[in-house]
Amino acid sequence: MRLDAPASAASRLAERAVETIPANWRTPLARLGAVWFVLLLAFLRDWAAMAHQWWDSSTYNHILLIPAILAWLVASRWNELRRLEPAIWWPGAVLFGLSAFAWVLGSFAGFGLLRQLAVVAMLQSSVLALLGVRVAAGCAFPLFYLFFLVPFGDEIIPSLQMVTARITMALLHVTGVPASIEGVFVTTPRGYFEVAEACSGVKFLIAMVAYGTLVANLCFRSWPRRAALLATCIVVPILANGVRAWGTIFIAQYRGVAFAQGFDHIFYGWVFFAIVMAVVMGMSWRFFDRPLDAPAIDPHVISASPCLARATRAVVSPLAVIAALGLLLAAALAWSSLAQRLSASVPAQVFLPEVPGWHRVDYDPAYPWQPLHGGSDHRLVGRYEDNTGHVVDVSYALYSHQGEGAEAGSFGQGAVPLGSKWAWVSSAPPLAGGSAERIQAPTGVERTAITWYRSGPILTGSNLRLKLTNIADRLLLRERTTATLIVSAEQLPGTSSEGSLAAFLSSTGDPGAWMDRIAGKG
Repeated sequence: MRLDAPASAASRLAERAVETIPANWRTPLARLGAVWFVLLLAFLRDWAAMAHQWWDSSTYNHILLIPAILAWLVASRWNELRRLEPAIWWPGAVLFGLSAFAWVLGSFAGFGLLRQLAVVAMLQSSVLALLGVRVAAGCAFPLFYLFFLVPFGDEIIPSLQMVTARITMALLHVTGVPASIEGVFVTTPRGYFEVAEACSGVKFLIAMVAYGTLVANLCFRSWPRRAALLATCIVVPILANGVRAWGTIFIAQYRGVAFAQGFDHIFYGWVFFAIVMAVVMGMSWRFFDRPLDAPAIDPHVISASPCLARATRAVVSPLAVIAALGLLLAAALAWSSLAQRLSASVPAQVFLPEVPGWHRVDYDPAYPWQPLHGGSDHRLVGRYEDNTGHVVDVSYALYSHQGEGAEAGSFGQGAVPLGSKWAWVSSAPPLAGGSAERIQAPTGVERTAITWYRSGPILTGSNLRLKLTNIADRLLLRERTTATLIVSAEQLPGTSSEGSLAAFLSSTGDPGAWMDRIAGKG
């Protein structure tokens, strides 16, 4: 009897839960649940990658709360949603197909963010396909809020570092602290400070945007007021982070760097930004225009909408839509699988060639510099010097394929690896079609680095063009190697890095032909 009691209680609880679901909702919800289960299994690697970032990266820890928020948003609408009639809507399958194709493109380009956005979009479009436009309209905000499951923001870290550095300099001048700036490095009489990636403020910015979006939906009816709140949630965290960086440097002038760093960790972390968040909400409170007891949606307005009524005419059998979703899913997975198997042949060994008028010397940089070429089949690093004293460093990588973990132009790859001590300072005049940038080490050592990508006949310094070329190769199932060449020179007293690079490139000739020669193609 004791063993059966818990099972009996659980059974009764499950029966009561089912009874709260109207009869006309049970089959559509069962279909949706089955499709979502299949999608989660099919794209388990993408979901696992997202979950890993939610758990392990402090930048994305706030996303751990999003599933609970989504459940609450749907539950708060349930009394109104159950009055709507679920219906099959075949255009939702078209949107599902477009989402699946976006996932294929993200897979081809090694673009994790696009893949993750696509798997979320497939969940959203399946709701449209299996529950219809009226139900989707009732769940519009929760469906949109699903996008906050995707960890995004790393891509704007360099820009936020520069903005923070500029705000810091302006405040230092206002408060009378002598300072100079070079890129993201600030020098004062008491020390040398870097606005590092962790100090960019991206962590609080994306959390504030997610929070502000939720508050805008819950507390406002007016779209201009919603837009004003979201703008505030973007601008204020950026400005506050500049104040945070300034405060750390300002305190260091009077109490020392060690004390300032300790104070920064204790107060200027989430405590400071919790205060900022409270201030933003306090400023917005008086403008809230949505009553607390107002229903989340109005089912009568949704049911009576002539636009939605016209859309609901696009009805076919549930079996046809589910079959279409299955075929689209299978096609996307098969296409990606075939493309992932593409691998061009590469030489067993590659060498940096001789350059007329230049000779190889030991690689001994003033500050350690190691470009990142993750997943490459071959990688070469060397230093050349000519008889006039020009010194140039070369980093070359050859890939037999482009895919996850082996993307030549992915974020954090190349001359300034994410997490390294080097930081981007500014763009530099391009040479021979390459992408040129000035970078700096914490010791003040500067470099000018020029990057080229070679894929098939394409030679470019544009990461976007490389991505598009790689995507075209995958779409057409073409096997091609991809190569990266970075030519760099240090800016030392009495030298010109641009002059050294120009002299070297005049001796090597066309960078594309030089890269092909290393790869054994010429």
